[in-house]
Amino acid sequence: MKSKRHLIQLAVLTLTLAFTLLTFYISANPIPSFDHKISLLLQKYHSDVLDKIMIAISLFGELPYSFVMIFLVSIGFYRLKYKRESLFVLSILLSGLIILGIKNIIDRPRPTEFYVRLVEINRFQSYPSGHVLSYILFFGFMIILMKQLTDLSTLTRNLITYISMFFIITIPFSRVYLGAHWFSDTLAGFILGLICLIILSYLYLRPLKKNRG
Repeated sequence: MKSKRHLIQLAVLTLTLAFTLLTFYISANPIPSFDHKISLLLQKYHSDVLDKIMIAISLFGELPYSFVMIFLVSIGFYRLKYKRESLFVLSILLSGLIILGIKNIIDRPRPTEFYVRLVEINRFQSYPSGHVLSYILFFGFMIILMKQLTDLSTLTRNLITYISMFFIITIPFSRVYLGAHWFSDTLAGFILGLICLIILSYLYLRPLKKNRG
């Protein structure tokens, strides 16, 4: 048990260090050449249909849709008598305060038309990507829950798991394709999302392991 806790602590510390180093690098280099090249590569082939698909992928990270999604899922778990799970899902809303705080501190501007093709106009600062963080945290936690809630049907658990995996994989590409973020924004969001997910999952799973023991 102690070894697992130490591994979790090491993972969080390693990811925190990686996020810190990346943040310092971006602060010193607001628009690295690799960011620009990756954006041009992902935007090289575009169409109206692909634009709509990428916008749809990002929809659940936009206000008020993100709040509505979390509230509805939380209510759904509550109605199914999973009150603890409902509370943990609701707590994901706190990540919004984290992302806004870091965005204001770093204050990195969004990509502009001078560098990339802008499919949509976004509010707030660019670094890190709030969409990626929230998708990693919310959909990642959904995957964790589907592994634990064996009372649910296999079809339901598999369907939610595969849908969650789809959004986790595609959201970084969506944000860069839309011109909403640089690649480094999405990488930072991914790292920060993993940190939050590890902590949230640890807090959720710890009592369950004690009860089983």
